[in-house]
Amino acid sequence: MTSAPLRILPSPEAIGEEIAGRLLDRIARARQAARPFLLGSPTGRSPRPVFAAMARRLAAMPQDLGHLVLIMMDEYLVPAPGGALAYAPSDAPWSCHHFARVEIADRLNHELPDPHRIRGEAIWFSDPGEPAEYDGRIDAAGGIDFFILASGASDGHVAFNPPGSARDSRTRIIALSEETRRDNLQTFPTFGTIETVPRHGISVGIDTIVRSREAAMIAWGAGKAQTVDRMRHADHYEPDWPATLIHECAGGEILCDTAAAGSGHAGQPHR
Repeated sequence: MTSAPLRILPSPEAIGEEIAGRLLDRIARARQAARPFLLGSPTGRSPRPVFAAMARRLAAMPQDLGHLVLIMMDEYLVPAPGGALAYAPSDAPWSCHHFARVEIADRLNHELPDPHRIRGEAIWFSDPGEPAEYDGRIDAAGGIDFFILASGASDGHVAFNPPGSARDSRTRIIALSEETRRDNLQTFPTFGTIETVPRHGISVGIDTIVRSREAAMIAWGAGKAQTVDRMRHADHYEPDWPATLIHECAGGEILCDTAAAGSGHAGQPHR
């Protein structure tokens, strides 16, 4: 096994443009082959430059996204009547359903005619009532073609997988760590305080992600320097820092900006 290459780009916008061009090309090729394209996606700050760049390109040169399937990696869960856990309200600005609808689908669909838009039923979330079925559904659809990944700044979590997550873990309900909840409070200040951040989530597992055909780990901003350093010095999955899963992904790559790379690596395009 070889470790995932690291590319250092000048800005988050440059990262977004790099991945956007790659994705739109692969989505077009899947359309030509008459097959769906399954895109794994996080929510939050990290992927925003990618979706912004995709939207700009689609406005300039529209293409058919009717076969694109969004595989959302996680969602917050809140207590429901009877003691079960259910999705967070889809209209809450911090919910992953809201992000997928407003910041991904609506943005990419904006300049496209109806037949070429991402369909509502093509935005997939795992079911908190039957988490294990998500992996089977993904496999039955042909598997994830490309996974956009992001890492927690303080503990390297990916999706809601905390430190200690097993390499063979798959979709499941997870009690959110204090570090993950604090990271999410920073991402979505509308939570207000840490007490209002949900304590549980449903998340794809490490193995769910690693099984994808390609993956790119995005890290930008000085706050992500620690996770970039941990990934840089690993060559396989280290459970105490889940972001190192990128080294297990076929076609895996780390893309960071100069701020996340640290001052000592600003001039290095890759390792």
